[in-house]
Amino acid sequence: MPVRHPAPTPPFNIIRMSHIELGVTNLDASRKFYTEILGLIETEQVGNSIYLRGLEERNHHSFVLTKVERPHVIRLGFKVASEADLDSMATYFGTKGMATGWVTQHGQGRSLQMRDPFGMPLEFCYEFAQAERMLQQYGAYRGCHPQRIDHFNCFTPNVQASHDFWALELGFRTTEYTVSEDADPQLWAIWMHRKGNIHDMAFTNGAGPRLHHVALWVPTAMHIIHLCDLMSTTGYLDNMERGPGRHGISNAFFLYVRDPDGHRIEIYTSDYLTVDPDLEPIEWQLRDPQRQTLWGAPAPKSWFEEGSLLAGANVQPPVLQAQPIIAS
Repeated sequence: MPVRHPAPTPPFNIIRMSHIELGVTNLDASRKFYTEILGLIETEQVGNSIYLRGLEERNHHSFVLTKVERPHVIRLGFKVASEADLDSMATYFGTKGMATGWVTQHGQGRSLQMRDPFGMPLEFCYEFAQAERMLQQYGAYRGCHPQRIDHFNCFTPNVQASHDFWALELGFRTTEYTVSEDADPQLWAIWMHRKGNIHDMAFTNGAGPRLHHVALWVPTAMHIIHLCDLMSTTGYLDNMERGPGRHGISNAFFLYVRDPDGHRIEIYTSDYLTVDPDLEPIEWQLRDPQRQTLWGAPAPKSWFEEGSLLAGANVQPPVLQAQPIIAS
């Protein structure tokens, strides 16, 4: 059960996770949920795609909602430090026999696409078209005042293998992790970052690869409380899945909601800084009641079983059968 710490430095520099494209079945319903309820800013609609961003974000988009027949995740996006890093990535993974390809996406510069060993659809880019920063345009604030996209969490059939690739090949650094309570402990979940907070990417044991959730960062816990009041009185009570509460892992205050197609969104704040290169990862036992929620409340069964399909990825059963505490 090795945690690859510290992660090696690859010949390219991934800055952070940066964007996601979600396939949705009803653009009008999705627009209302993401802009009027959550509070994202609509940059524009082009064809069957709506481009959204957080209040402090100056990139053209961090969320893309595209009309599809069946809901799924189309791509998980990451920003690199320079155009040269994209070329270095293409060369690096080409020498390893991994397929890569260049694509053109609306609102961003040339973009490199590839898949991780389990088939997750990944996209890397440097340049985005720029949009107005709305941080001080307080009249535009709605919902929970979402400032920016923060992280992905994905189900994987093999947490150790996913961690090894993302640490050894992509240079993601570990902050916290969960192990099974076996004589030979196995990785059950892991939190990894590039930007200096708890995570840009987390992996959770389960049938996968699938997206567990994408997170929005908000200013305070009270913005999450306000969202609970808003959703419960505007017809979205059943869309609140878990929380509000405070995680043991990450210390973050959270709420998990589901969009009209069932994609899970975490509303997230109050984690901590992890930029020091000698920061030691924190280990948690799988059945520690404070691991999921500092206050001891376990998550519902849906939180461990349901997720969004990823375009082109074949779902595999998990190799580890260890069970967390589940709310009755």
